[in-house]
Amino acid sequence: MSVSNWRRGLLWLAAMALLLAACGDEAGTPDGEGGTTVPAEECTEPDPVRLQLQWFAQSQFAGYYVAKDLGFYEDQCLDVTILEGAVEIVPQQVLATGGAEFGLAWVPKALVSRDAGADIVNIAQVFERSGTLEVSWADSGITEPADWAGKTVGNWGFGNEFELTAAINRFDVEDVELIGQDFTMTALLNDELDAAEAMIYNEYAQVLEAVNPDTGELYQKEDLSVIDFNEVGTAMLQDAVWVNAEWIAEEGNEDVAVRFLTASFQGWIHCLDNFDECVEVVLNNGSTLGQSHQEWQLNEILALIFPATNGIGVMNQELWDQTVDVSTSEIPELEGKEIPAEAYRTDLAEAAIANLGDMDTSGDGYERRVIELREGGE
Repeated sequence: MSVSNWRRGLLWLAAMALLLAACGDEAGTPDGEGGTTVPAEECTEPDPVRLQLQWFAQSQFAGYYVAKDLGFYEDQCLDVTILEGAVEIVPQQVLATGGAEFGLAWVPKALVSRDAGADIVNIAQVFERSGTLEVSWADSGITEPADWAGKTVGNWGFGNEFELTAAINRFDVEDVELIGQDFTMTALLNDELDAAEAMIYNEYAQVLEAVNPDTGELYQKEDLSVIDFNEVGTAMLQDAVWVNAEWIAEEGNEDVAVRFLTASFQGWIHCLDNFDECVEVVLNNGSTLGQSHQEWQLNEILALIFPATNGIGVMNQELWDQTVDVSTSEIPELEGKEIPAEAYRTDLAEAAIANLGDMDTSGDGYERRVIELREGGE
């Protein structure tokens, strides 16, 4: 066994010991779905923690809302406050300044923040796949990165553009005019862009929720040409759970983190077989987007999480390496730099999975549902 694996093994055992001591001296009792929870009578004072989201309430964060609303956090002796995000909110900076105990962030953005001094650690890589696309009209002739040459290509900036710019550099695409776009697909719909950045679970659906003036019906997938960065090879890991390194090092906080991950993973797993209920939970938490849009979003989000190679939240080393490779070769702030091994850890997520007993932590059988979008996502 290597020194690295030996240390990880010790950390995993330590996390398990902390977990068994959570909110009491006993290990807890099985719940109705095969997992382990902390008996309510042993939880005299729940630990208050905050989770900083990247954006407003939507199905991208369904697992966390479900864990809160259905009492999974309470079962783990936690009082969780979910903080919504916004354009001006940077979760990793919120963590660095003590504004939350847990935060969700894309890996490349977080690595840039780490390099700038934010001492944060990835403790659960929930999304195993990138949801980023570059979308064009089917008749544009754009089917691969090389076709962006001489075209106007949209992106959001704010660190969301790295997969796109990496693909442009990797494929030596010349004469590309990069245009800033807002978080809608209006510019594409108005033919102001040849290609527009979109998340498969959000902006891509916005196009399919719009009426094609030529037909009077909603646009269809065949009207569009999509470049998926997972297929291009410049995809980078996205939504992960991060913590402040100083906070997680304090006595008792590894235990808190394991319990938080246990309940959060349970929330996501619950959505595999309780899809409609999870959509309803999101809508009830103030989503400004309509029901069909949230159904589409949850369907695609689950496909970014499951199947999970090593179980939900446990890092896929190959995809981490790809993310680091693209980041250090294509992101100016990180170019040529070495990403330290302590930027992520798997022991806490592994302990959370162990705590879930016979729940479906890998989601190997997940298949996308057929979602019927309605105009405007209603």
